[in-house]
Amino acid sequence: MQIRDWLPFIGMPLMLLFVQLIAIVLSIPMQEAGLAAFEDPTSVTNPLIFIGMLLAFTLVLLILIKKGGKRIIGLFIAFSIFLTFTYIFGALGLWFFGISDVAAVATLLLAGGATALLYLYPEWYVIDVLGVLISAGIASIFGISLAVLPVLVLLVLLAVYDAISVYKTKHMITLAEGVLEMKTPILVVVPKRRDYSFRKEGLDIGKDKGERGAFVMGMGDLIMPSILVVSSYVFVAAPPVVWVLSLPTLGAMIGSLAGLAVLLFFVNQGKPQAGLPPLNGGAIAGFILGCILAGTLSACFGV
Repeated sequence: MQIRDWLPFIGMPLMLLFVQLIAIVLSIPMQEAGLAAFEDPTSVTNPLIFIGMLLAFTLVLLILIKKGGKRIIGLFIAFSIFLTFTYIFGALGLWFFGISDVAAVATLLLAGGATALLYLYPEWYVIDVLGVLISAGIASIFGISLAVLPVLVLLVLLAVYDAISVYKTKHMITLAEGVLEMKTPILVVVPKRRDYSFRKEGLDIGKDKGERGAFVMGMGDLIMPSILVVSSYVFVAAPPVVWVLSLPTLGAMIGSLAGLAVLLFFVNQGKPQAGLPPLNGGAIAGFILGCILAGTLSACFGV
């Protein structure tokens, strides 16, 4: 392997780690702002609602892609990105300034500016920085909204769904290709070349030996295992061992990174891979091991 082939093994894990750390930091202002997505975080019906919404959303996207409604998809995704930035900057503004006109104006300006930057100058480093922030914000919202047991149910269901949609029905590949063709900034990018430009090239064939100029990973692969990291930080009563991180939280983080390493190994073979089975599986295994080492296995599951 050449040096450039090792870049995703460095860049992707760093972005996943940043997402998880930022999500943990954001969880405090998110909680104070009351941004929980579900009223009862312990209810195991919450993951089913989440999956139902995901399936409905995926179906609508596939229909729009087939019917040529890419403009509608683009507008909807742009609005969703703006809304996510609003939640993130709004929670931070409320935390620092309280309820005030300054916080409200700053939230709208920052959310609008960040969204505009993504679409007006979608270079890979802009997409990566803001994509990490978006992923951290979403992971934080759902992490404070779901206790550990519902999160575990959610991650298992999502891993199964991802595997079926990539290897069996293959509709996730169709969806990913449609989104990539639109250059929609809901992914992170690790370039293979110094002169690579996502803004100019997208993921078209690169200059080096007929290969693509960059590796990409969807934000969902960053978000889903990070939900467990945040949930374990918020809901598991275990003493911190590194910074504010307990062994269960550290275990989920390390496990997700190990799962990402497995995923990148197979992706590097050149075939589409379902990301959530190794990512979610690694996070769950690491979390359980951390709970065992901390002696809080029962408490980890809310028993």
